[in-house]
Amino acid sequence: MSDIVFTRRSGWIPNVIREDGELKLMLGAGADANHDPRTFTFSIGEAHLAVIREDLARHLLLWSAVLPLCDAAGTRGRLDENAAVALLDPILLAAPADVDALFRHIPWDRSRLIAHGADIGLLERGRVCAAMRAATQTPNGKRAQEHHADRRRAQRGTVLGPLDAAILRYTGQYLHGSTVPGRMPNAVEPALLPEVVRVIATAEQACAALRIGRHPRRGKRATDKRDWNRMETAVEAAVRRAHPELVDDAVRTVSFLMCSEAADRSRNTPMEDDEEATGHRAGSGSGSGSDGSASKTALSFTDDKGVEKKWRRAGPRTAAAEFWEFVADRSAADNEVFTIEDEEMGEGIQLHFYADSVARITTLREAEGGAEPEYRVEYGLVDGMGGYRNLVSAFLRGGCAALAQHGPWMSDVAEFERARRGRDGR
Repeated sequence: MSDIVFTRRSGWIPNVIREDGELKLMLGAGADANHDPRTFTFSIGEAHLAVIREDLARHLLLWSAVLPLCDAAGTRGRLDENAAVALLDPILLAAPADVDALFRHIPWDRSRLIAHGADIGLLERGRVCAAMRAATQTPNGKRAQEHHADRRRAQRGTVLGPLDAAILRYTGQYLHGSTVPGRMPNAVEPALLPEVVRVIATAEQACAALRIGRHPRRGKRATDKRDWNRMETAVEAAVRRAHPELVDDAVRTVSFLMCSEAADRSRNTPMEDDEEATGHRAGSGSGSGSDGSASKTALSFTDDKGVEKKWRRAGPRTAAAEFWEFVADRSAADNEVFTIEDEEMGEGIQLHFYADSVARITTLREAEGGAEPEYRVEYGLVDGMGGYRNLVSAFLRGGCAALAQHGPWMSDVAEFERARRGRDGR
């Protein structure tokens, strides 16, 4: 049976209870194997209770020193009560200079004190008692998180200036660099906001002509990593030229913001519009290709598993959009070869995603009188998803003839393999 003798009723600050007639300090800390909070108690005296009642700073310092003992208990271990009791007199009853000396030799939870208003500069200099003069009963967890983030940066040699910090707050990445960035002007001090906006404007101008296209072979919502890297490089170079005083963390968060927004726009854009935005639109519902050749009227799409999908010009969607959606639906680690065939023209292309290559296939002689048809097969190398999109777009506009400019094309398989190995550095 226990009764609460004293509580500050704020956050997790320890309470004093009376259990079977004995005074004890009770605190919640850590978690058990089921991730539920653990509760620890250890005995205190009347003199300790008197200080805890009257002196918030000493109460918080004791809590900070006991927490590492709770952490050491783990998920099932017992609190080292003797070690906890041994902290009572030196923290609650000793002179400030002695308390400062003690904290230079024991582990203690810095973030807890910072959350409750400790002066960070004094803490860093080892003057813990003086640091707690401005202590508050209500915690500010964000203050402690920001200090922890600053310490992580300092460990790798990064010190933020006011504008650096403002930019990180604007993107929401001050605490965690892996957080998806956004635009939060209200998180920035009004005096610094115009400077932040100027940096963002520099980045926007640098990537105005760039797009991050879809990467259908990795799924319907996947985007092209090469496009991302290209935009990231352009933005970071422009921001560093215009604002050389910024640290790398600030520059990277701006490029991350630009790339994330561009990728989101691409993911949420219909495939037809994405093709047009990235300059690959082809195979529209009517009319002629941009090179003057007739648009395709009927096509067959197949994958390496024998699945086939038909497209006709009379349908509501472009050939490119239908094909890339087919790829997004069907592409897998064991399904990396896709073909577009124009039976009417007797030609097609075959995309080999596993080898960054493509084959263009032209029918030289139809099957007649029991004889097998004869084909010309020529191979070419492809530079990433952007290269595939260009090839598909060109084929849909003008067939195999339109692919001549995307060569060189090699009909000899051995020659092609040598070229592929040379490109791959093998």
